[in-house]
Amino acid sequence: MIKTFKGKIIKIFKNHSLPRWLIFLIDSGAVFFSFLIAYILRYNFEVSTFDISIALRQAYLVLVVYVIFILVFKSYSGMIRHTTIRDTYKIILTNFSALVFLLLVTFMSRKYEWSSVFNIPFSILLIHCGAVTIFLFLFRVLVKIFYEFASSASHDSKNVLIYGSGEMGILVKRLIEGDPKNLYRLKGFIDDDKKIQGKHVDGYQVYSRQVLTEDFINNADVKVFIIAINKIAPAKKKEVIESMIQFGCEILDTPSFDTWMNGRLEVKNLKKVKFEDLLGRDPITLDLEKIQNGLFGKTILVTGGAGSIGSEIARQLIRFNTKQLILVDQAETPSFYLGEELKNKIPECNFKIIIGDVTRSEYMEKIFRKYRPEIVFHAAAYKHVPLMEVHPHEAFRVNVGGTKTVSELAIKYNAEKFVMISSDKAVNPTNVMGATKKICELLVHTLSSRKGIKTQFITTRFGNVLGSNGSVIPLFNKQIADGGPVTITHPEITRFFMTIPEACQLVLEAGFMGNGGEIYVFDMGDPVKVLDVAINLIRLSGLEPHKDIKIKYIGLRPGEKLYEELFSKDEPMIPTHHPKISIAQVPDSDFEKINIKIDKILRSLNEMSETSIIEEMQEIVPGYSSKFELIDR
Repeated sequence: MIKTFKGKIIKIFKNHSLPRWLIFLIDSGAVFFSFLIAYILRYNFEVSTFDISIALRQAYLVLVVYVIFILVFKSYSGMIRHTTIRDTYKIILTNFSALVFLLLVTFMSRKYEWSSVFNIPFSILLIHCGAVTIFLFLFRVLVKIFYEFASSASHDSKNVLIYGSGEMGILVKRLIEGDPKNLYRLKGFIDDDKKIQGKHVDGYQVYSRQVLTEDFINNADVKVFIIAINKIAPAKKKEVIESMIQFGCEILDTPSFDTWMNGRLEVKNLKKVKFEDLLGRDPITLDLEKIQNGLFGKTILVTGGAGSIGSEIARQLIRFNTKQLILVDQAETPSFYLGEELKNKIPECNFKIIIGDVTRSEYMEKIFRKYRPEIVFHAAAYKHVPLMEVHPHEAFRVNVGGTKTVSELAIKYNAEKFVMISSDKAVNPTNVMGATKKICELLVHTLSSRKGIKTQFITTRFGNVLGSNGSVIPLFNKQIADGGPVTITHPEITRFFMTIPEACQLVLEAGFMGNGGEIYVFDMGDPVKVLDVAINLIRLSGLEPHKDIKIKYIGLRPGEKLYEELFSKDEPMIPTHHPKISIAQVPDSDFEKINIKIDKILRSLNEMSETSIIEEMQEIVPGYSSKFELIDR
């Protein structure tokens, strides 16, 4: 019965805090009764030696003065269970200010012979100030101790290690201790600074990373590992995550230091580390001056503006002083959400969302005629390999037809630059999607070599972007959330990976390099096994691959390669001044020949069979080989 009662008390205390009005009343009562106690102490407990009625009236005067300063400094406003040095400072400031004021009142009453109520002995005021300060401090400490006792009694808390014992680590530690839900229990700090290893910070042991063994993790029953270092280097962060991921702990990351300093200190700010952190990429350095000069006062058109790449290009562009941003996409809902996001982020940004299909030449010409864009980022395209493999008509119509329409309008309306987003699947293509992208590359490259054209045509080529719509990371995360299995086409399949912001930053950089005609290829780092991606994502979720989440191999899909390439054998790589951007030197092609073939396919597209479309594309792209037999529908 006692245990049950104790449990109920602890539960109530954990889930509820003392209201401010109650703290205010307790503090006020402490002020009043401490003054009477100070009187009794001053007269050695001989109550008959002083006038009780005067003492009571003086107690009310003191109460009024203290209440005024309590309200001014709000010493009652903090949550007692989270009492900090700042709260103690408020109590001391409140009481000291009241003491000074009352001493001044007493001095003035003696000098000008005011009523005896205002003539309070200095010794009583000093005893009272000390007594009430100690009482209020002890009251808060006892509540905090009881709360910590209640928290420690919980068996639901997860044991935590914090990596970093500096300012950020201390903030996270206090956040954990002050969490009313009591989700975590700190076991210690991990730090690479040998000077503080073995010592205690804020009452907790600081360990080196050498102690992070399976035995240590199991013995300490560590379930969560929190990275709490401000501006940690990407390579270092990757190293730390890789050292912990094998133990099955949940690995959390802290937001930027600015977020914490702005007062948004909540446990929900702690987020799971992302797969991107395992890439260990250094931040990209951009020539911001050149980009700013190229964008200043310009009207920019982004096709596919609501897609993964197009929307991120828009987010990057709003940092610069453009005249107007025109975002065209046929997807209504994503366009709506992008518009709301841009309005909320930068209300003064001048942008226009237009719902439209890039293959409708008359509609697109109205847009060009009305807004006269000087720079065009062409990101509109169908990108999913398996879907495009069974829909070659649509792949050609949108990817090739859309590029032809927008590029010709860019020339007609004298756009300064046309930047096309291509794909690594355009290199030695084995699928419909890659073949259409290669044809787009050829078209754009040949357009740049035509005489009398002022528009500079740029192509940017890169691989898979993490987190894009329908990409492997969101798919794997959903499969893990559903309990598995995680499906992989082949155990040896590899891919290049890059984050969306990285890719779009390099698109902007490449857009203002060179004189047109270049195909810029981005450094994607080393190729990564998709199997490793799946295993790491499962472990980052605190689960064990093959045990908690099964991995299932489903075989290569139509048109899918085991590995991707960024350059083909006949495309020598030329470095640029940017270490992450190279140029693929492609041989010149005959524009008229390519253009005639494209027009021919577009005119008769609806009447052509799937096999005929692929055969026509193979004529334009000799290296294109379809590995899967298509059945005409």
